[in-house]
Amino acid sequence: MTLITFCCPSVTDFKESFGLFDRVGDNKVAFNQVADIMRALGQNPTNKDVKKILGDPSADDMANKRLDFDAFLPMLKLVDGFQKGTYDDYVEGLRVFDKEGNGTVMGAELRIVLSTLGEKMSEPEIESLMQGQEDENGSVHYEAFVKHILSV
Repeated sequence: MTLITFCCPSVTDFKESFGLFDRVGDNKVAFNQVADIMRALGQNPTNKDVKKILGDPSADDMANKRLDFDAFLPMLKLVDGFQKGTYDDYVEGLRVFDKEGNGTVMGAELRIVLSTLGEKMSEPEIESLMQGQEDENGSVHYEAFVKHILSV
């Protein structure tokens, strides 16, 4: 693999990655796998965005409907065009919870926010994200936290 191939994946690379999610062998994936595939390919769509792109399918359709790579690729391109939050956007959002104005937020409060606002995270997801981020007082330095999130 050359450096150009490594940094600039081709359609063939995307198709190969897509194929890894084909559990049936029909060169298709279930609707409920689309978000995971997009994330595996470097995108970070919300579940809401993916459902919208898929045409707001029912829970039954999410589990049972399948799509092939040719239908998936334009969806991936669409997600790639979505505006992404910047470092400053995330820091500004967390600054709202900085009651002391000292660059920290309480870890417990951050856990509540992550589990209740926006696209809610599960307890294991939150614990994985928060691991090693709290100081001895249970505070999180949110600028370092955002750098950590954006580097993952």
